Amino acid sequence: MKAQLSVWGLQMELAWEDAAANTAAVDAWMADRPAGADVLVLPEMWATGFTMRPTSCGDRGDALAAMQRWAASADALVCGSLSVVAPDGACYNRHYAVEPSGAWTAYDKRHTFSFAGEDAHYAAGTERVVVSWRGWNLLLQTCYDARFPVFSRNRADAPYDGMIYVANWPAVRVDAWATLIRARAIENQSYLIGVNRLGADGNGIAHSGRSAVVDPYGVAREAEGAGWLGGTWDAAALAAFRAKFPVLADGDDFDLKLG
Repeated sequence: MKAQLSVWGLQMELAWEDAAANTAAVDAWMADRPAGADVLVLPEMWATGFTMRPTSCGDRGDALAAMQRWAASADALVCGSLSVVAPDGACYNRHYAVEPSGAWTAYDKRHTFSFAGEDAHYAAGTERVVVSWRGWNLLLQTCYDARFPVFSRNRADAPYDGMIYVANWPAVRVDAWATLIRARAIENQSYLIGVNRLGADGNGIAHSGRSAVVDPYGVAREAEGAGWLGGTWDAAALAAFRAKFPVLADGDDFDLKLG
């Protein structure tokens, strides 16, 4: 396990249903990425915004290829979700974790946001996904998932070390976002990064960011404006905290088998 993991997220505005424009924008930000980063995180549906037209706003194959290119050039894990159409025609809000080799792991958003009709356009995922990267176990989560703590419950016998949330969380409820991601870090004794977008989407819904890096004590540092926000996750400090204050061992034994 790498002793210290450098984790950074990109808070940015997104062009509505314009993958080429968003890819170009991320390209520019990647040229000024933090040196030595191990993990780089983009917002939810970073290529299109939170579209409910998964079959109508273009192929996202190029967007995934861009993530592979960024991962290779940065020698980092690149995370972010895309609106995708699977070969069988089913649509998913798919959170990719892409390695420098081009290999990727994917998590399909479990809790589709019915309030906005996401459940009518995207199939819900059925599996919780933890990706191993440089010895760290990282739980992939997407936006609305933050409201459902059972789904992210950590386990004493096989704990994850960090949580990666990508989001298009509206400004009108952004205080809830800030509170929920801190709670998820505290209850799971885990590091967390939550990356939200800025700006109005194609439906006129405003987003105010408040992306954050959160430590296992719940102490958060929030982004101000567009750009990179990150920090260092320390394996020894995490292990010492869990050993001194063994919360996970006292947790409820929920069955996380889904589907």
